[in-house]
Amino acid sequence: MEANGSGPQCFPELKNDTFLRAAWGEETDYTPVWCMRQAGRYLPEFRETRANQDFFSTCRSPEACCELTLQALGMEVTMVPGKGPSFPEPLREEQDLERLRDPAVVASELGYVFQAITLTRKRLAGRVPLIGFAGAPWTLMTYMIEGGGSSTMAQAKRWLYQKPQASHQLLHILTDTLVPYLVGQVAAGAQALQLFESHAGHLGPQLFNKFALPYIRDIAKRVKAGLQKAGLAPVPMIIFAKDGHFALDELAQAGYEVVGLDWTMTPKKARERVGKTVTLQGNLDPCALYASEEEIGQLVQQMLDDFGPQRYIANLGHGLYPDMDPEHVGAFVDAVHRHSRLLRKN
Repeated sequence: MEANGSGPQCFPELKNDTFLRAAWGEETDYTPVWCMRQAGRYLPEFRETRANQDFFSTCRSPEACCELTLQALGMEVTMVPGKGPSFPEPLREEQDLERLRDPAVVASELGYVFQAITLTRKRLAGRVPLIGFAGAPWTLMTYMIEGGGSSTMAQAKRWLYQKPQASHQLLHILTDTLVPYLVGQVAAGAQALQLFESHAGHLGPQLFNKFALPYIRDIAKRVKAGLQKAGLAPVPMIIFAKDGHFALDELAQAGYEVVGLDWTMTPKKARERVGKTVTLQGNLDPCALYASEEEIGQLVQQMLDDFGPQRYIANLGHGLYPDMDPEHVGAFVDAVHRHSRLLRKN
């Protein structure tokens, strides 16, 4: 049995560590692959299971919440079908920051998430590693100010220009919340962590370097220190900044073992820019899964040829869409395993 080092629970022995070894930059026999998307948006059987349950009761039940996490700093959050998280009372003025909870209190209220992670880790029975997730500070800030999604992020960016001090204050609050949250996920059983900066593309290089990158770096540094302090083994950390191609060099030196790429980046150019210091993850266009299974195989082959056989995790350039055929997802995974084994033989 593999103890997690922070509590009474023991976890089943990990039988497949290929993903973790690739993340650490070690050689692997084939290219590991995983796909991102909340099951509630993609798997039909999950949608049926959840159809008659309120989203938050689902979240707070470890039995039902293996793939759902939610975090709110005292702000009311609702889930709008087809739109995602919505904040009915978004932040508008600097004084609105006063109604946010103390980050130290938030972590103590996320017990249901940690229980769900522990349950999932045990249910996986060592078949594959378990990845923990969190949104990065700028991305969370956009939801809190915009009240949900936005095509321009104009309200959140208005803060960056008009209220830079308050913006940094909010980003610090979010960072202070995320660090114990991520450390807590590892204590609960997560074996790798991915930080999403989903809205990086709304920032140009200057705003990104000022309001996103420092906090991304700080999270990596403080989570690693937090794991050490808690007596937990280190885990590989992944940073994924969607549309953040302009910051690729900086992200590769931000303290993460893996840098995720969206589908707008050329693998060979990305490899040239980051060198061999990090593992790359990506980056098939999610919409390629609408293609025939034969064409998916061809696209995967080209992608793997371009990335090379080592220091690489195959992934979509973002997440699965709700209407995607699970058979085509399977074809994607199979093609990665098949062609990567051939690559190594040659």
